[in-house]
Amino acid sequence: MEASRDIIVMVDDDITNLNVARNNLAGRYSIVTVPSGEKLFNLLDKISPSLILLDIEMPVMNGYEVMKKLKADEKTNHIPVIFLTAKIDPASEIEGLSLGAVDYITKPFSRDLLIKRIDLHILFEKQRKELLSYNLSLEDEVGKQTQTVLELQNAIIKIIAELVESRDSITGGHIERTQHYIRLLLDFLIEHNVYSDTISTWDIDLFVMSSQLHDVGKITIKDDILMKPAKLTEDEFEEMKHHTVAGLEIIKRIEDNTTKSEFLTYAAALAVSHHEKWDGSGYPHGLSGNDIPLQGRLMALVDVYDALTNDRPYKKAFSHEEAVNIIREGSGTHFDPLIADIFIIHEKEFESFKNKQETTLVRSADIRTGTESDFEPNLEVVNNIVGVRSGKDPAHGERIHKYLEIIVEALKDNDSFKDEISNWNTDLFLMSAQLHDVGHVGVSNTILGKSADLTPAEFDNMKNHVDLGVKIIQMIKNQVDHTSLLSHAEALTGSHHERWDGSGYPHGLKGNGIPLQGRIMAIVDVYTALTSDRPHRVKKTHKEAVEIIRTGSGTHFDPELVKAFLDHEADFGSIDEPAENEAVTLSDSE
Repeated sequence: MEASRDIIVMVDDDITNLNVARNNLAGRYSIVTVPSGEKLFNLLDKISPSLILLDIEMPVMNGYEVMKKLKADEKTNHIPVIFLTAKIDPASEIEGLSLGAVDYITKPFSRDLLIKRIDLHILFEKQRKELLSYNLSLEDEVGKQTQTVLELQNAIIKIIAELVESRDSITGGHIERTQHYIRLLLDFLIEHNVYSDTISTWDIDLFVMSSQLHDVGKITIKDDILMKPAKLTEDEFEEMKHHTVAGLEIIKRIEDNTTKSEFLTYAAALAVSHHEKWDGSGYPHGLSGNDIPLQGRLMALVDVYDALTNDRPYKKAFSHEEAVNIIREGSGTHFDPLIADIFIIHEKEFESFKNKQETTLVRSADIRTGTESDFEPNLEVVNNIVGVRSGKDPAHGERIHKYLEIIVEALKDNDSFKDEISNWNTDLFLMSAQLHDVGHVGVSNTILGKSADLTPAEFDNMKNHVDLGVKIIQMIKNQVDHTSLLSHAEALTGSHHERWDGSGYPHGLKGNGIPLQGRIMAIVDVYTALTSDRPHRVKKTHKEAVEIIRTGSGTHFDPELVKAFLDHEADFGSIDEPAENEAVTLSDSE
């Protein structure tokens, strides 16, 4: 047989028919003939033909029976079968096609017609295999891309959550540990069939991931309360307690600006209820017993265990044994007794993880304090968290996205920029812009929310948000492989306050030495700031903002980009009126 030719098997009990077929087709295909269905199946153990020509009227096993057996076997059900028979009644043809034959040719047949029909069905089968292979490859690639995006989202949220925590000097990887503790607790509850009916309805991975946001409301609490090294006063504690309600409000705000997800549902329950107590003495709503969401009852225990076994500014860490005794004593008052019982049964496993982490967990340097800290599911989550910290309206990010889209589309036809823009994935660039002010999470809210002009010292502090933002993005890059989006984000974040004449910050870059992403964002950021109200001034009109940007051409802004902006300024003016109270000072943007 010639390896380059398709193998055709003809099955017919008439030797004359087999010889005719062999003579007609031998010059084009590798022809194998067999006189019965039984011999066909013996042959199929040795070869895999491209097509089978099958007679219907044969003794012992007729063509229909052969066809049924072929289709019933996973190894042969894909082989195209053409019935080749003297039966010409429509009922026979319909029956053959119904069983899975690809064609039905009556004898005597035309050699050229038979070859054309064989070629056609072999081509169809090859195309089917190619399409199947392509789909499998596409599914695999989509799966890899989806996993990459999920890893990126999780890394971003993890780092932002740790930054929120680091504001109250929790520097021992609190987020990392509580995630592991809560997964351990879930596994043990399922093992002992405690709350397993409820837990079985959860997406465990999403729930554990969502636990990173359980204290996100702390982003609204004043720094002097969060970082106080002594016991809080009654009034201070009342304000601290508000972080649970604030956390729920932040997550609800995220839900309003993104597709509602199971992830956010878990996060909301955790944020608002993890300080409720079994006996009803907790906060913010004084819920008791099973009225407290199960998510909150789980987090209540692991949150306390981690707090007890780690140093705080106002206390030294308790030993594992002391922490277990405190939780045992709190069973039925602070904690759900069923959950507390499971924890106590498996307390050694919790201790083992704690000890292992203390000796083996490698953490990144805390980017705000220089101490150790180990920092889903999407960028909108981060954008909204940072927006709350900065006092920005939820529409802020959407407006920036629209403005950037206008400029980028304009630059695609601009001789000065089209070559560079053509190398960008513009969707990723637009997405990356949501991180441009991510460093605001590390700036004091006293400065972020100040209703008057900043002092020089305060402005220097504010400028630190650029370097901090770059460090955050670099930390994310160290955890995931999504270089295009994060490279755009790093360029935007690090350079959108640089100025064309070199008078900007943080590095005093000038001209084309400023990344194009930053030069574009500089115009969009200033336009957004100018056309938004501030506590100490009212917003400027679109016309006034355009004139300020025109005046800044060649000093603050790239003159070629200003031309592109001016050509499309009417499109900027057509965007919905911006929201109020975006707490970034004009001096910071101008």
